[in-house]
Amino acid sequence: MFVLSETPSIASQFLSELRDRNIQTDSMRFRTNLRRLGNILAYELSKNLEYKAVEIETPLMKTNVLQLDEQVVLVSVLRASLPFYQGFLDFFDKAENGFIGAYRQEGNKDDLEINLGYYASPNLEGKTLVIVDPMLATGKSFIKSLESLFINGKPRKIHIAAVVAAPEGLAYIKENLSIPHQVWIGALDQGLNEQAYILPGLGDAGDLAFGPKL
Repeated sequence: MFVLSETPSIASQFLSELRDRNIQTDSMRFRTNLRRLGNILAYELSKNLEYKAVEIETPLMKTNVLQLDEQVVLVSVLRASLPFYQGFLDFFDKAENGFIGAYRQEGNKDDLEINLGYYASPNLEGKTLVIVDPMLATGKSFIKSLESLFINGKPRKIHIAAVVAAPEGLAYIKENLSIPHQVWIGALDQGLNEQAYILPGLGDAGDLAFGPKL
């Protein structure tokens, strides 16, 4: 598991602004910081992908360079992940893309139900899948989303990316996902409250990015 906040960097500033209720009133800034963290985590994740040496020609001479030898499939868990997902798409601009519309029925963390309202994905067989959602709380939405994606083939490796995560969600994913996977998060938070919200967390990322929903 990679935790971005374990090393001091400008990412800590972006994360602190996402959490600060006095700054959260600026939804454009909130979306921008989600995208920035997506950029940074995409860069860190890219270090774990496969590359090949190719010859290119500059205006002055030929030279050997490294280029990405595998294209990932990016999957966004709507709606909160859209700015965060865009940060990954900025870097993996040739990636195939998928989308999951997942929402949870309110309840406590023991009987929380996750519903999938929309699904679109390319063929995933043998590919590298990157699924992004800013909040990794119980882990149930990640697992349910992945199970629906597997209808289109089993990826050879999965990368799970989130801005903040709870230990309970990470444990649930470890217990319920057998495919090789790696988790990339901005920060590991304390845990979940009785309503399964992350503490200290940052609130409802979808509402903060796009406005309250009815």
